[in-house]
Amino acid sequence: MYDMKRLANLEALGGLAPEAFKGFVAFDRAAFEGGVIPLKYKELMAVAVALTTQCPYCIEIHAERAAQAGASEREIAEATLIAAALRAGAAITHGLHALR
Repeated sequence: MYDMKRLANLEALGGLAPEAFKGFVAFDRAAFEGGVIPLKYKELMAVAVALTTQCPYCIEIHAERAAQAGASEREIAEATLIAAALRAGAAITHGLHALR
C-alpha cells in the first residue's frame, strides 16, 4: 500500500487545491526553518511524531533528514524509544477511562 513513488502525486494534489496546498507547504517550511531549536532536534521530534502517527512516508523522510542534519543512529533510536514511551503512557492514561 505504501510506496514512496506515490509522493509524486503531491504535484497533482497541489494542482487540485492550490491555495490550501501552498499554505501547507509554507507552514511546513516555516516550522523547520529558523527558530531557536536546531534543525537536528526538529527532525528528531519529527521522527518521534511520525512513529506515533505511524506515517511510513514521514518516518522515511524525517529519519533521512535527521541523519543529514547530524543525528546519529543512537539519537534516532532514543527518539524511537521516547515515542514508544509516550504512546504507551497514553494507552495507560486512556485506559483509566475504561475503569469503573
